[in-house]
Amino acid sequence: MPQNKILLSFDIEEFDLPEEFHAEIPEKEKDQISADGTREILNLLKETDVRATFFITGYFAERHPDMIKEMRDAGHEIASHGMNHSFFEVSHLLQSKKLLEKLSGKEVTGFRMARLAKVDKQEIFNAGYHYESSLNPVWLPGRYHNFRKPLMPFRETCGLLQFPVSAVPFIRFPLFWLSFKNLPLFFYKMLCSITLNRTKYYNMYSHPWEYNEAAKDPRWKIPGYIVKHAGKSQVERLRSLIIFLKKKGDFITFEEYKGSVPNKD
Repeated sequence: MPQNKILLSFDIEEFDLPEEFHAEIPEKEKDQISADGTREILNLLKETDVRATFFITGYFAERHPDMIKEMRDAGHEIASHGMNHSFFEVSHLLQSKKLLEKLSGKEVTGFRMARLAKVDKQEIFNAGYHYESSLNPVWLPGRYHNFRKPLMPFRETCGLLQFPVSAVPFIRFPLFWLSFKNLPLFFYKMLCSITLNRTKYYNMYSHPWEYNEAAKDPRWKIPGYIVKHAGKSQVERLRSLIIFLKKKGDFITFEEYKGSVPNKD
C-alpha cells in the first residue's frame, strides 16, 4: 500500500471575496455562489471515489444543513472554519464546533481559521479541537512569515496538532490554491511529486467559489489571477490532479491522519 498521504480539503465559506476589493455582493449571491461550487466539488469527489475534509463556516452550515449531512454520509470529514468568514471572535470556536456537531451528528475535531489568520493555539485547544490546519510554512510578503516552520504535522506547545499546508521542501514554494490554479498543471504535478517523494505528505485546500463561473463576474472586481479557471475549467483541473495523485498515495481525512502522529515531538 502506498505510504504517501493525500489530504485534500475545501474551505466551505460564504463568497465574501468581493468585499476585499470594495465591491458589494447581495447576501443571496454570496451564499448561492458557494453552494453551487460546493455541489460541483461533491459531484467530482463522488465520481472519483475520493474522501476529503470540509472546513465549514457556521454561516454556510445553517443555510445548507442537508449538504452537511450529504458530506457526512459520503464519508467526508466535517471540520470548522469559524462562524463566518469576515468576522472572528474567540467564542466562535466553540459555537461553530457545537453547531457543526449538531448538524452532522459527528464529533468535530479540526479547525482552520479564515485566510489562515493567526489564532491563539491554546484557545483552539480549550474549545475542544484536536488539530488545526492554518499554517502556510512559507514566506509571502504581507501575508505569511513562516519560512522556518515545519513542513510536516507537529504538536504545538499546548498539545494541538498542526497540519501545515504543503510547500516544496528546501525552496518552500507554496502548493496552495493560488499555485494550483496559476501554474501550468504539468508543472504543479511535478512539484507535488517532488514534495511527496521528500515528505510523503500533501495538504492542499481550495474554495467552492473557484468551481463556479459566477466568481468571475466583473461586478466583483476580483483580479484575474485569483479567479483564473473559475468554473468548469477548475473542475477539470481538480479531476486531473485527483487522478494523478491517486497513483501517488492514499486520500485520507485529517482525522484519520492524526492517529499516526505521536503525542510528543
